[in-house]
Amino acid sequence: MTDAARPDATTLPTVDARIYPRGGLDILSREEVARLKDASSGGLHDLLRRCALAVLTSGSANDDPRAAQEMYPDFDIQVMQQDRGLRIELKKAPAMAFVDGEIIRGVAELLFATVRDLAYMAIELGPEYAADLESSAGITDAVFGLLRNARLLQPAEPNLVVCWGGHSINRVEYEYTKLVGYELGLRGLDICTGCGPGAMKGPMKGANIAHAKQRKRRPRYIGITEPGIIAAESPNPIVNQLVIMPDIEKRLEAFVRVGHGIIVFPGGVGTAEEILYLLGLLLREENAHLPFPLILTGPVASAPYFEQIDRFIRLTLGDDAAGRYEIIIGDPQAVARRMTAGVKRVREARIQNKDSFYFNWGLDIPLPFQQPFVPTHEAMAGLDLHHGRKPHELAADLRRAFSGIVAGNVKEDGMRRVEKFGPFQIHGAEDMMRALDDLLRAFVEQRRMKIAGEYRPCYEVVT
Repeated sequence: MTDAARPDATTLPTVDARIYPRGGLDILSREEVARLKDASSGGLHDLLRRCALAVLTSGSANDDPRAAQEMYPDFDIQVMQQDRGLRIELKKAPAMAFVDGEIIRGVAELLFATVRDLAYMAIELGPEYAADLESSAGITDAVFGLLRNARLLQPAEPNLVVCWGGHSINRVEYEYTKLVGYELGLRGLDICTGCGPGAMKGPMKGANIAHAKQRKRRPRYIGITEPGIIAAESPNPIVNQLVIMPDIEKRLEAFVRVGHGIIVFPGGVGTAEEILYLLGLLLREENAHLPFPLILTGPVASAPYFEQIDRFIRLTLGDDAAGRYEIIIGDPQAVARRMTAGVKRVREARIQNKDSFYFNWGLDIPLPFQQPFVPTHEAMAGLDLHHGRKPHELAADLRRAFSGIVAGNVKEDGMRRVEKFGPFQIHGAEDMMRALDDLLRAFVEQRRMKIAGEYRPCYEVVT
């Protein structure tokens, strides 16, 4: 797989290596290899470099997207064509990804997935296909194509639980996510998360032990991310299937299309964004009949967190929204039992509706939930956060508000905008803004915004 040589170290040890892909990238025509090389050497190269560096520092607990680039400023990656297909050349790559000169197999697999997904975006979703992404059906087809190309869609019994939660959580909360993952694993359920640390790693770690006890063959630990996030949240080492979606909206759609149920652990603004996205969909009349188990859970010490989330949802979206989820505190077994029962209901509904087990075609996702939101200062200030709107429409704009804060916290483009123009300003109904401000202040006080260092808010709530 590799042909590595260690150069003179400067500040951190690095490795030069040639890697020959396995699976998915090893059987390609010469034309496909040439197109892949062209995509990786053009405007895509810087993005490929940043995402590859995140994968090579897999397991890092840093959530600053620029930290790895500053530590390894001379790192580079090239996709080279050869008669046997292609090879990947790494220059001054982080030595932590290698053992005795050989790249760690799991890291290599994630690296190949990165090249695969970014090349697919450039080739199959390039400018010439822009018109296809202007309709809801076209965007869903693009999401399906990306997931199929990543070999995530497998005809099998429904058993995939999506786990959402923060990358910056305390030790008690992290241990709780492992306990829930363990109980899920004992019941044969696989795990899908955002692929990073914290509440994205814990359920996979717990399920891994349970799957080993149950002698489960080929357990799935799926990580779904996007380019702006992966640089700040490197994949955790347990992920064995990684897919990089083009943007946050397609990432969110991928979660709800492939998952058979969702568990939400404590988190920050990213977790709130995910909750609001899903509730916005479930509140639509078109989706009212679809079973979709949604459980909010954490240890006893986190009960106030979920009480505040619940109050915010009831104030903004109403009690009907709260009726679409269940809160279970301090009981991992109850969470796993409820989720297992919910997945069985999903199976029955899919059979009745003649829908596939591996992709939820029956879920209606309107275009406003699919169109990429670019969090400029003008866009953030222009969000309509007032009462009197349809709940799913308000949920969509609330989701965008949290998405903008995520961008200002951990995405390089968003961070640069805030550094240049100051904090984003968020306007809306007075009671809604007070509740939003209280929620965000609690996230800051509980250190849910950043893993390390003092947090400087990238937003201002105007009341």
